[in-house]
Amino acid sequence: MIQDSSPALLPAPPRLQRARGQGRLAVAAAEGPTRLARLYQDGCAKIRLPRDAAARGLEAVLINTAGGLTGGDRLDWRVEAGSGAVLTVTTPACEKVYRARDGRAEVSVSLQAAAGADLAWLPQETILFDGGALSRRLEADLAADARLLVVEAAILGRTAMAETVRTGLLRDRWRIRREGRLVFADDLRFEGPVAAIADLAPMLGGGRAFASILLAAPDAAALLEPLRRAVGPQGGASAFDGKLFCRLAAADGLVLRRALVRALAALRHGDPPPRVWRT
Repeated sequence: MIQDSSPALLPAPPRLQRARGQGRLAVAAAEGPTRLARLYQDGCAKIRLPRDAAARGLEAVLINTAGGLTGGDRLDWRVEAGSGAVLTVTTPACEKVYRARDGRAEVSVSLQAAAGADLAWLPQETILFDGGALSRRLEADLAADARLLVVEAAILGRTAMAETVRTGLLRDRWRIRREGRLVFADDLRFEGPVAAIADLAPMLGGGRAFASILLAAPDAAALLEPLRRAVGPQGGASAFDGKLFCRLAAADGLVLRRALVRALAALRHGDPPPRVWRT
């Protein structure tokens, strides 16, 4: 007897367990130092608030206990800085995006900064592995005089491990609003033959690491030249309408990290990077 092995009769591949996580954090500064107001965490999303005597305000560390991301994973973070609050949000290590069997990982970030708040979104670098797929969306709503600093950095494979990201997907979509009005929008996409795209001169020119930096603040224009001096040939920056935007490109993650540390020192008036960046 001949057995029919046509695709229609083959069993479907097993449904894999996927990571899900939601984290909510709100801080306030009612005539005093910044303090925790609300915290909610669910699934693989965890939030910790380590003490750092060298830090202004609070530092929050967002943790993905799944140990990385792959196709079908979902993370949702929401952060609120109340009037006058100072908050820095980061991650404990580089987020790893592993090969996806199907689908893509999705990360959603919502930031809110009230009057006089100073909010910094400073996750450590994302490492994309060959075949990985990640789509991120960041939206921020700012009061008229709030200060927002956003950094997202990515490494296309670890050069020390001789890794090459031949194919994959990395999408970043930013939408920043001040007093309800859209003031900044940016869409970045590496999709398909990632290594070939990175080799193009208008892209990374053969580099394997890059970062985007946005400062939305009343003093943004005054920091343009200090930022340019800090990043040197690793990046380019421009200032316009109360915003400062910079792209960095580097041969590898180490060169990128050094440029990021210098950039943060220029944009944060000499404040050190988050504690977990230094340990």
